[in-house]
Amino acid sequence: MEITWYGLSCFRMNERGMAAVVTDPYDPEVVGLDPGKLRADVVTISCEKPEHNYRRAVPGSAFEINGPGEYEVGGVFITGVLINGSKKKSSDGSLNTVYLINYDGLNIAHLGELNSVPSQTEVEGLGEVHVALVPIGGNTSLNAAKAAEVISLLEPSIVIPMHYGMSGIDLQLDSLSKFLKEMGLTEVETEESIKITSTNTLPEETRVMVLDLNL
Repeated sequence: MEITWYGLSCFRMNERGMAAVVTDPYDPEVVGLDPGKLRADVVTISCEKPEHNYRRAVPGSAFEINGPGEYEVGGVFITGVLINGSKKKSSDGSLNTVYLINYDGLNIAHLGELNSVPSQTEVEGLGEVHVALVPIGGNTSLNAAKAAEVISLLEPSIVIPMHYGMSGIDLQLDSLSKFLKEMGLTEVETEESIKITSTNTLPEETRVMVLDLNL
């Protein structure tokens, strides 16, 4: 399967013969970036903020998931779990749903706008996580230090940072470099997309992989 990044918390995941999933499409007028029209069979919404819930970015009749539950669409199994970390609503009153997206045994955890470190029980409830999509930009989501702590709890094979500041974004978020420093990395090669053929090809040690912005 292939994972492509469109900025902030918006990814597209697809595998031949299975449903394509887009996560957290955002409002271009709020964010300052424009992902264009995204093709998908399923769209997941982690929280009701314009940086995460711009449904119009995914035209057509995509199946929408916007909260907890278990779903199966086009061979993809998706589990939504309500986790804010702090067990409280964020400052604007919204709740955060973490999604476990399973492509043929490969578990991808999209943490949405997780704002603090979840409990050990909550982490164990997610089960095995092969790929973690982790917010790192602070403000209303995890900062670099908290993101590193969450990663140590999840122990994924691959970490893909998301929801951070960069040129062109109209949001006050920390940059990628702060997170890389927290993880003890000086620099990381970026990839246009990440392709994973099976769980057998995953690295044994947790690896941070940074995706290029695909606009």
